[in-house]
Amino acid sequence: MSNTSKGLIPEWIAKLVPYPPGKPIEELERELGVSGSIKLASNENPLGPSGKAIEAVNGAVANMHRYPDGSCYYLKEALARRLEVAPEDLIVGNGSNEIIELLIRTFLRPGEEVIMGEPSFAVYPIITQAAGCKAVRVPLRGDLHYDLEAMFGSVTGSTRAVFIANPNNPTGTIVGRTDLEGLIERLPEDVILVLDEAYYEYVTDADFPDSLDYVKGGRNVVVLRTFSKIYGLAGLRIGYGIADKTIISCMDKVRQPFNVNSLAQVAARAALEDREHIENSVKNNNEGMARLVRELSAMGLECVPSQANFFLLKVGRGREVYDALLRKGVIVRAMDSYGLGQYIRITVGLPDENRVFLDALKETLWQIGCA
Repeated sequence: MSNTSKGLIPEWIAKLVPYPPGKPIEELERELGVSGSIKLASNENPLGPSGKAIEAVNGAVANMHRYPDGSCYYLKEALARRLEVAPEDLIVGNGSNEIIELLIRTFLRPGEEVIMGEPSFAVYPIITQAAGCKAVRVPLRGDLHYDLEAMFGSVTGSTRAVFIANPNNPTGTIVGRTDLEGLIERLPEDVILVLDEAYYEYVTDADFPDSLDYVKGGRNVVVLRTFSKIYGLAGLRIGYGIADKTIISCMDKVRQPFNVNSLAQVAARAALEDREHIENSVKNNNEGMARLVRELSAMGLECVPSQANFFLLKVGRGREVYDALLRKGVIVRAMDSYGLGQYIRITVGLPDENRVFLDALKETLWQIGCA
C-alpha cells in the first residue's frame, strides 16, 4: 500500500478475506491437460434451466437497450400468488447474496453483531465484516447440525441478526420445526432471524418448517430464496426475500434502482410456472442422491445425510482426494477452507455424471490409499 493511501482503508476492510472465485472449466482443462470434465462442485441444477425460461429470455433480448423494471412488478405479482403473500412483502435482488447485503446495511450499525453457524454459507461473514460489523460464528454440533442452544447463548445486547441456512451449506443438514420455533420464541424483538432457504425445494423431510408461517404471523423473520439452484438460473443472478412489509420497505430504501436485470426477471417468471421442470429436477436429485449414498456406503464411506442437492463425503485426506479427482476431470469441492478437511462436497449430477464420479473416486482411493 502506498503512503498516500494509508488511513484511507478501514481496518475491517483491510483484514477482509474475499470469496475465492473458481477458475473457468475451460482454463482448468487447459492447465491439467484434460477434456470433457464434469462439474459437481457448485450445487447447480444439472438439468439446466427450464426450456420456458430460455424461450422467455430469447424473446426479451431485443429489448436490452431498455432499463429493467425497477420494481420487478410482474415477478413479484407472480411470486405473491404462488406464496400467498402480498407483493409488498417481497423484495427481489441480484441473487439472494444482494438481499443479505441489503439486510445488514439496512438494520445493522458498525460494531453490531450477526450470529451464524460455522461452517455455513461463506458469504455471511464476508458481508458482515465488510459492513464493519462483527460475525459471531457458532460451531456446529458434532453431527454437523446447527447448535441452536449455543447460538441463543451467544445473543447479546449488540446482536441484531441471526442467520440460519436451512438446509445448511455445506452440510445439507436442516433445522426442524420444533427446534426452530423454540429459538424464535426466545429471540429478543430487536433481533431479525434470517432463514436462508436456497435449497428448500429439494427438502423431503416432513419436519422441515414452513417458514412463511412465521412471516405471516408477524415475526421478525426474513426468508431468503433463489432462482439459482433448482430453477437453474445461477448465471442470471436473481433471488428474493419474504418478510413483513415494514422490513421490506426499509430495505427498499437502501436497494439500488434497476438492481435486477430484465432478462433475469423474465426468465424467473417463466421458470416459476414450469412445474414439470421442477418435478424432473427433484426426481433427478432424489434418485441420484439415493444411488450415490447407497454405492458410497457400500464402499465403507460415510455420507452426511443431506436434504439439499449436495452432500458431504468423508474420505480422510479431502484435499488430496479433491486434487486427484480434478486431474481426472471430476470437479468437486474441497472442504478444508470450511474446517472440514476430511470431507469433500459433491453436487448430485446427471446419472452419467454420477457414474463417472463413482468410478473416478474408487480409482482415486485405491491409488492414494485413502479413506
